Amino acid sequence: MPPSRHRPTLLAPVAGILLGFVDFIWITRVPYPLAELGNSTAVWAVAAFALGWWVRSGAVRAAVAATVLLVVAVPSYYLAAALIQGDDLAVVVAPSSLLWMAFGVLAGVVFGVAGTWARADGWRGVVGAALPAAVFVEEALRFAGRARSGYPGGWWNVAIDLALAALLVVLVGRTARPRLLAVAVALPLAAVGALVFAVVSG
Repeated sequence: MPPSRHRPTLLAPVAGILLGFVDFIWITRVPYPLAELGNSTAVWAVAAFALGWWVRSGAVRAAVAATVLLVVAVPSYYLAAALIQGDDLAVVVAPSSLLWMAFGVLAGVVFGVAGTWARADGWRGVVGAALPAAVFVEEALRFAGRARSGYPGGWWNVAIDLALAALLVVLVGRTARPRLLAVAVALPLAAVGALVFAVVSG
């Protein structure tokens, strides 16, 4: 049964607080290369996808819930940094933080809706199933570029991201055919994502 109308409203901000805190704790406590998953844009995007998947009914509700999740997670991350290692709390409202919140709105809409699409039939189901794998493939491409420049552990991160992409295809795709279609769609989506990320990051 899909969740009640009120449960996403309650869960999204709580999940956002947890995501921000767990993310910061992860990067400070877990050894590399696994620590990189803490600051992974792909992990945050898939968290928004998972919430959209859970909401099930209504793309608008899923988009709003996923957006709240990601926007709340940003100040939660910086609050964790202030509480745990004494960072300046003013960074919560710094331009960089506000920029990440703006990206959270965009990612929340895209991946929240994708979570609901992944349960559908037809092209929406294929695209919905492909997107979470695509963000990990895109991140693997970025790590590959850094690894070629001598970044330590970079190739391990490539392997981790590709393994997670494959796992998501298996978990989200319901049968063999949708999974194969999702892989075929995920690759060009990852290429587009890499281009967009390169343009945004300058």
